[in-house]
Amino acid sequence: MSTKTSSAGSEKARRLYVYNGGFLTRPRIKRILALAGWQVALGKPAPGDWIGIWGKSPTAPRGELVADITDSPILRVEDAFLRSVLPGREGEPPVGLCLDRRGVHFDSSAPSDLEHLLATHPLDDTALLDRARDAAERLRHAQLSKYNAFDPGATLPPAPYVLVIDQTRGDASIEHGSANAGTFHEMLVFAQTEHPGTPIVIKTHPETTLDHRPGHFSADDANARITLLRDPVSPWALFEGATAVYTVSSQLGFEAIFAGHKPRVFGQPFYSGWGLTQDENPVARRERKLTRAQLFAAAMILYPTWYDPQRDRLCELEDAINHLEASTRAWRNDRAGYVATGFSRWKRRHMKAAFGRIQPMRFVRDPARAAAKAARTGAKLMVWASRPEARSVRQAIRVEDGFLRSAGLGAELVAPLSLVLDDLGIYYDPSSESRLERLINAAPDLPEPCLARARALISAIRDAGLSKYNPTGSALPALPEGHRILVPGQVEDDASIRLGCPDVATNLDLLARTRAENPDAVILYKPHPDVEAGLRAGAPDPAQVLEFADLVVADADPARLIELVDEVWTMTSLTGFEALLREKPVTCLGLPFYAGWGLTRDLCTPPHRRCAQPTLAALVHACLIGYPRYFSPSGQPWPPEAAVRFLAAGAPGTGRGVVRAFLRARRVFSG
Repeated sequence: MSTKTSSAGSEKARRLYVYNGGFLTRPRIKRILALAGWQVALGKPAPGDWIGIWGKSPTAPRGELVADITDSPILRVEDAFLRSVLPGREGEPPVGLCLDRRGVHFDSSAPSDLEHLLATHPLDDTALLDRARDAAERLRHAQLSKYNAFDPGATLPPAPYVLVIDQTRGDASIEHGSANAGTFHEMLVFAQTEHPGTPIVIKTHPETTLDHRPGHFSADDANARITLLRDPVSPWALFEGATAVYTVSSQLGFEAIFAGHKPRVFGQPFYSGWGLTQDENPVARRERKLTRAQLFAAAMILYPTWYDPQRDRLCELEDAINHLEASTRAWRNDRAGYVATGFSRWKRRHMKAAFGRIQPMRFVRDPARAAAKAARTGAKLMVWASRPEARSVRQAIRVEDGFLRSAGLGAELVAPLSLVLDDLGIYYDPSSESRLERLINAAPDLPEPCLARARALISAIRDAGLSKYNPTGSALPALPEGHRILVPGQVEDDASIRLGCPDVATNLDLLARTRAENPDAVILYKPHPDVEAGLRAGAPDPAQVLEFADLVVADADPARLIELVDEVWTMTSLTGFEALLREKPVTCLGLPFYAGWGLTRDLCTPPHRRCAQPTLAALVHACLIGYPRYFSPSGQPWPPEAAVRFLAAGAPGTGRGVVRAFLRARRVFSG
């Protein structure tokens, strides 16, 4: 896969004269243009300069007039077809733009760059078409559309039905797509006539639902047969129940094609005329027949200019999907707000940054009062999973650190880059089902593009040598030759030990069992980093450790150590999961989240609920993509790939020495 970069690095940026204030007041648009090699300017263009115009907006005639007077070429700018969570009128910036030198994609009066691609590009490259199929499948799996402020689980009308798609009045794609307001009512008549007796569902535009602009249909059009659907529902779910799809020029018609429909089209949008739609008003010059993959490749991969906000650079479609998926997931999870209880003071700042972006987080010390406040306000109740409060409140979302956490220990007050939210249980408690367990059970049915993403993530983690805390660590000592077994120590009063270790529950017992079953092996014991730092209890007597271990490897990078051993024996340590990522055999004496799925040797009987047999990629997708949420240091939602890049680049920690000294002192004085 190629990576898009700024054309300004290979040629001098072209001046782009604009007469629309949005080019100057919307930083994301100006930045994407700059990275694409366009320098936004004001004034009168000179020979060789361009005029920048926003599509066919009300301000477009200003630029068109200047272009006529100065004989300057025009660059038409529009949002890309995968835009944001909320519509632009809500103030959210786009993840990409369409920069068109020939026209604008929705104006059928003349070919645009997109139409030129669809008509003339070979679109026969196997790798490109595979990318198109995979990306379309990822959009379906993540329930992503141009706008994404909807609940994928929202109630839909009873199927089957005919879906009629409304648009906002005055939308430029209607007038410039050879349609008008009357076309919508004509379309509704056709839908009823061609499907006698079948219920009709009219889906309103998101901007109509948000009361920004009216649509062409209203409650007056509803009757016993016709339903006006204003609720924000998933288009992909809506398509599943539809027997037919009718549109004038909506982008939902484009998306319906990839949901398996051949939509009935009454205008002249860019996606009509290529053999994938039933056209009431065809464009005569569009004669080529395309496959779905070819249409998607041109419209979503070759045509738009995509932007990566984490790296502040142009990117490929796949990166844009990653970022939009993370932002959409955050909106869908957090939009109701949270009332939180059981959080220490130091955690509250980064919890507010991560989960309070849409609605302010409210912290209530008393669990009963917190539950009552959540019920009264409609907010979700949140509790830190290992706190006693988690056992006293019902129907709470439990929060814990993620598995790629930080560059430094949580016990040293280093803020996390990932957190998990569990509405069923929590991953380290095998006594009841967790959200992670449910995700793993479903993981074997993941589509191939999701598994490919997981495999790429595994490779990135291995190449960067990442682990949960990513310690710098000292140089590894010379390790004895032989069959090496790594035994990671744990904090013995940790919840995962208390809840997930029915038999062996101490570090010494773990070492003894490992030695008993491997008398000739070289056993390497690595103390838990919190215990090494003096921040948690559980350090066994060194002399007793050496009765079973050949070497104690202190202050070592676990990722480097795993690469040098032959297998790992553990109770419930995350090191076992990190060893699976590196294809090392793992024996579990407890019941960690990654045991019981056929990928580990389990000396405890796993819960009967763990019945799936996922591949490693499927397990990793559930554990590192589907379950955690990732955040930038400022709390912005990130995809896991962004967190991996950040950690691989050497993410900064905090003033650990001062914090560590304070925490040690607190332990001593607290007895």
